[in-house]
Amino acid sequence: MPIYEYEAVNPDSACRNCGDGFEVIQGVHEKPLSICPQCGKQVKKTISWCHGAVMETSDEHLRVERKIKEYEHSGMWSHAAELADKHSEKTSDKALKMRALDDYSKAGYDVDSLAKHIKNNNE
Repeated sequence: MPIYEYEAVNPDSACRNCGDGFEVIQGVHEKPLSICPQCGKQVKKTISWCHGAVMETSDEHLRVERKIKEYEHSGMWSHAAELADKHSEKTSDKALKMRALDDYSKAGYDVDSLAKHIKNNNE
């Protein structure tokens, strides 16, 4: 059920509840409130300033993540590193780039020289 926000029509004569605004869980088909449940003063529904974000992950990214995990679980660090490295270049994902460096390290590569190479390419 959605959460609706309400505030007092006349904040000067409102109680603390409706003066500051309050939230109510209501069904979509329920009639909006017209009075404050605490003081009985008139209220109005307001627009929510919710700052939520929905981030969708592409199917390709999910497939790559699964494959990297599979390689890591099997101890195939260089395969995991290479896949993570290539995909991070494509998506500009810095966390995935760091994961690639970590996997390269586990595979026995000199990570310091790889990190310098990455810095030079990004400059």
